[in-house]
Amino acid sequence: MGYVSDRLDDLNQRKEKELAMGGPDRIKKHHDSGKLTARERLELLFDPGSFRETDMFVRHRATLFGMDKTFVPGEGVVTGHGTVNGRKVCAYSQDFTATGGTLGEMHAKKICKVMDLAMKIGCPLVGFNDSGGARIQEGVDALSGYGDIFFRNACASGVIPQISAIMGPSAGGAVYSPAMTDWIFMVKKTSYMFITGPAVIKEVTGEEITQEELGGAMTHSTKSGVCNFACDSDAEAIEQIKALLSYLPDNNMDDPPFIPTNDDPNRTVAELDTIIPDIAMQVYDMRKIIEAIVDDGVILEPHYYFAKNLITCFARFDGRSVGIIANQPMFLAGCLDVDASDKLTRFVRFCDAFNIPMLTIADVPGYLPGTDQEWSGIIRHGAKILWCYSEATVPKVTLITRKDYGGSYLAMCSKALGADMTFAWPTAEIAVMGAQGAIPILYGKDLKKAENPQAFKKEKISEYQEALCNPYIAASRGLVDEVIQPKDTRTAIINAFDTLSTKREVRPPKKHGNIPV
Repeated sequence: MGYVSDRLDDLNQRKEKELAMGGPDRIKKHHDSGKLTARERLELLFDPGSFRETDMFVRHRATLFGMDKTFVPGEGVVTGHGTVNGRKVCAYSQDFTATGGTLGEMHAKKICKVMDLAMKIGCPLVGFNDSGGARIQEGVDALSGYGDIFFRNACASGVIPQISAIMGPSAGGAVYSPAMTDWIFMVKKTSYMFITGPAVIKEVTGEEITQEELGGAMTHSTKSGVCNFACDSDAEAIEQIKALLSYLPDNNMDDPPFIPTNDDPNRTVAELDTIIPDIAMQVYDMRKIIEAIVDDGVILEPHYYFAKNLITCFARFDGRSVGIIANQPMFLAGCLDVDASDKLTRFVRFCDAFNIPMLTIADVPGYLPGTDQEWSGIIRHGAKILWCYSEATVPKVTLITRKDYGGSYLAMCSKALGADMTFAWPTAEIAVMGAQGAIPILYGKDLKKAENPQAFKKEKISEYQEALCNPYIAASRGLVDEVIQPKDTRTAIINAFDTLSTKREVRPPKKHGNIPV
């Protein structure tokens, strides 16, 4: 054996040791729990043969509590870069089979290094989180490592898309990096996020709760809104990540990718002419309108389970990525509440940061009334909507299908908040409030004096609806650009976005505004 061959053998042996991760027993246990390994996740994410691993041989420097005799393959995290559907992506994947994927000084440095690379080359960053948290043996070095990651999350926000996939436990300080990224994917039954776990909660408050109930995928999808996508398996989550990336640009200086379609931009949708019920109090499914007008009926909907009175989704119009925000009359009549306000705000700010045009579809009777909403800060949360739409400079198109009343008319991207083009169906009702609420205010004294109050009220409601509950007063003021037949909606929207594709608009220079968070 010669010098060179010995060295090559040494390299291959070292690689084998790293690639073995925590060993066959721990990998089997990992698989038995329904989870893929850190490396298998990366293999599924990246195009075959494109992933290049970095920092395979990084080692921790800890010596206390037996760490000087502890070998941690890959320092508990696999990092690198490659292509996803031909586009550059950087990624890290924590390895739960290696010391529980715990984060120490050098583990954090590996993550920070690949984050820095993503920023330098301007590509998305995907993180697979599967970790027992901070490595206790390393003390403040581990805590400082988290801080270094948080700092980079903040600096990268609005510059490159950041996606977190929670593929196992994520507790304590470990939850904050995902929370600072743009999108969080979780896997049902195998991933958890919480600041303090069930054991600590029981000790402090006496409350007994399971991991799944406290911080599982569905809990964070329905209650907290922390999770954007709840998936059935690791593999499904990774496919959803790929789908999401297909709508996003590489960075804030690029436009989203164009995906050719065979769906005719001039296609009419006859069923939309009859989708609005004749009775104003009846509901209909806004999702059906969206799917009828977008390319091939395909949408990608984050926060599907959260604040269901509002829909946010990505879709394409004639090949172009568009973010869609729409009231959903099937839940709470499409009213805006605290959760819907937060859902809308974050989505709009993301789209604006990454040059994704926005379509807003309004059918909203108002902000949800009630003491719970007022005490939960609907004023503050609702103000975020006004803020983010006003701040956004990407092309903004608004469609009004039915009710669009009061402050919620303004909130759903009205002309006053910067809508570039506004369309309305003939069924649109743009007013301060609906007739039922307006007549007692306008004719309170007359109602009391009337010989037949019910007949008088019915007459006045009819007069009010004829005078105000239509799109034509707004159109006469230039606040609606076109009143269109519903079947022509797809063509009108595609034409609008095509016209606005060269839009240039800036806001006054400043360090940053003080958003009412």
